[in-house]
Amino acid sequence: MTTTNTTQVLMVITSHDKLGNTGEKTGFWLEEFAAPYYQLIDAGYSVTLASPLGGQPPLDPKSAEADFQTDATRRFEQDKANQAILATTTKLELIDANDYAAVFYPGGHGPIWDLTTNQKSIALISAFIEQNKPVAVVCHSTSVLLNVKDKNGAAIVQGKKITGFTNSEEDAVQLTDIVPFLLEDELVKQGANYQKGDDWASFVVEDSGIISGQNPASSSEVATRLIKQLS
Repeated sequence: MTTTNTTQVLMVITSHDKLGNTGEKTGFWLEEFAAPYYQLIDAGYSVTLASPLGGQPPLDPKSAEADFQTDATRRFEQDKANQAILATTTKLELIDANDYAAVFYPGGHGPIWDLTTNQKSIALISAFIEQNKPVAVVCHSTSVLLNVKDKNGAAIVQGKKITGFTNSEEDAVQLTDIVPFLLEDELVKQGANYQKGDDWASFVVEDSGIISGQNPASSSEVATRLIKQLS
């Protein structure tokens, strides 16, 4: 029988770097990685970083702009040791849910292209939920829940309080016509009890072990709630 290491947390990061057919780059959003990563390691957890392709995940270049920096992103910018860890993410296919107490998915636009339909990711989330382990998502990474089903074949989000990047936030960044789908619309279509706060303000909901945050500003609070569930 496998025993879960209660101090091990998995973080799954996108490997997708193309913003539709715009010729521009996308990837993971720096704050949504750095804030929870440091909160978890500062709280004594060991964090394993994984991605579909393994190795260095692509950073959304916009998230490195001056306007979007926080204490956590500035800390990461100076942190060569953890930059090296990020550069060597484990291939997602090698990950076993039994080894971890929880999973966190940082957002950025990348996940809606690769992790939403990634079969290994879908199976991992199913396993975490079946084992009553927390699943934390933020911003666009809420999309990783869209193709996860429960034991009866119903959408895992059905009837649950869930949040994620809003239609109005997508409109504000002028990517409504670029993204493959609007996250808010898809969650509503699948029967989620979709909730949202003000655009760009921290907003987090929890339901049945799923912790979801609306946007980058919600990253830290999602991590705080995850740590609270773990302890």
